[in-house]
Amino acid sequence: MSRTRARHLVGGLRTRLVVTFVVVALISAVTATALAYRDARTAVLQRTQNAAVNDLRERVTAVAADFDVPPDQQSLSRFAARVSDGIGGDIVVARYQDLSAVSDSMADTEARITTELRTAVMTGSEARFQRVRWRGEPYLVVGTPVTFADGDHRTSGLEVFAITDLRAERDDTAALLDSVRTGMVPVVLLAAVLALLAAGTVLRPVRKLGRATRELATGDLGSRVAVSGRDELADLARTFNETADALQASDTELREQEAKARRFVADVSHELRTPLAAMTMVATVLEEDADQLPPDAARAARTVGAETARLSRLVEDLMEISRFDAKAVRLNAAEVDLADTVRASLALRGWTDRVRTELDEGVRAVVDRRRIDVIVANLVGNALRHGAPPVTVTLGTAEAADGDWVVLSVADHGPGLPPEARERVFDRFYKADAARTRGAADDSGQGSGLGMAIALENARLHGGTIDVTDVAGGPGRGAVFTLRLPLRRRGEGTE
Repeated sequence: MSRTRARHLVGGLRTRLVVTFVVVALISAVTATALAYRDARTAVLQRTQNAAVNDLRERVTAVAADFDVPPDQQSLSRFAARVSDGIGGDIVVARYQDLSAVSDSMADTEARITTELRTAVMTGSEARFQRVRWRGEPYLVVGTPVTFADGDHRTSGLEVFAITDLRAERDDTAALLDSVRTGMVPVVLLAAVLALLAAGTVLRPVRKLGRATRELATGDLGSRVAVSGRDELADLARTFNETADALQASDTELREQEAKARRFVADVSHELRTPLAAMTMVATVLEEDADQLPPDAARAARTVGAETARLSRLVEDLMEISRFDAKAVRLNAAEVDLADTVRASLALRGWTDRVRTELDEGVRAVVDRRRIDVIVANLVGNALRHGAPPVTVTLGTAEAADGDWVVLSVADHGPGLPPEARERVFDRFYKADAARTRGAADDSGQGSGLGMAIALENARLHGGTIDVTDVAGGPGRGAVFTLRLPLRRRGEGTE
């Protein structure tokens, strides 16, 4: 079992529900047991106390009718014995002033009759009782003063105490407690079973909802949850389905709008190509004859020619971006020498004397040569236009845990890029700060605002990427654009 699965079982909702049910059942059982034990013990002791008090009072009244006061030791002993015989053989202690008699001469009564009870009986006119423990065993001690039978309730000075053993009552209540404790085990087990059933009933729709949510998160907008019942979980499932319906409708609408926008850009770009071709021809003728025109007309002719060329490049870039958006771009890959490809790209644009190169020879990889040329042209053109010399192009390879990579770096020593610009330099039509006013570059002398975005898309098409960092030494010392491509050779295939 994996660690994640174990944590899920330990801290999952099912475990918490079962534990909660069991704890509640256990607390309820313990509380009920405690209350039942307390009530049962109180009832047993109360019945025993009442019986002991009534029995002692009645027996003392009956025996005292023939008893003469003041007694001697012998008569007091007989009195204690007769009272003991009448109340079930409990130990009876009779006291009159300094005389004391015990029905069982072998019994130790001094430790069981407390001073508090003797004082209460001596000073009162009613029976008193007290529960005591002697040698670890429970006893009930009942004391009562003997009064004269003249109706005035005058005490005679004779005091009688009866000591009753409570071990039988203790054993009865203990047996009741053991029975209740034994009954707690099936109660807790039953609570656990009920908790599992309840957890299954509650968690089944929750699991279905979680599965549908994960499917929705992975892009399956058709995922729905079956709704059953009228409880809160059913309301949640209905809300989820309504949300999924709205999300699917919004996604469909957005996809349709995106497709329309792509078709619009592609159609506009396509329709512009014919008039732009005518305009380019006219602009070319005007530029060729610009030297024969007046200065203002010559300047206008050259401006028209430059802007027409820029507009043509923009249309071409828009069509290229549209193909990327439509997933209609494919690689025409072949194994090439990358150092030769970089040198050819620089020579084609006349940049050989303006760029320093540090190219490892013999680096061959299966790539689309035309798209690598576009990437190099955009990176180097961007550095020449917005950076400062020297501009250095470095080509090499690097080993990583996921394979070998081709690394092409273009470094300049211009003002560099601020952090916010580095994060957005590959966005379409993004314009950086004043130091880099033309935005991303393309393979000509003027930026369309799409060149860096196209370069990144071409890198991704090869399974690579482009990132930008500062030149070593800190911000303000230039920027380094680094292209990384998987080093694939013939027979390894392409993406």
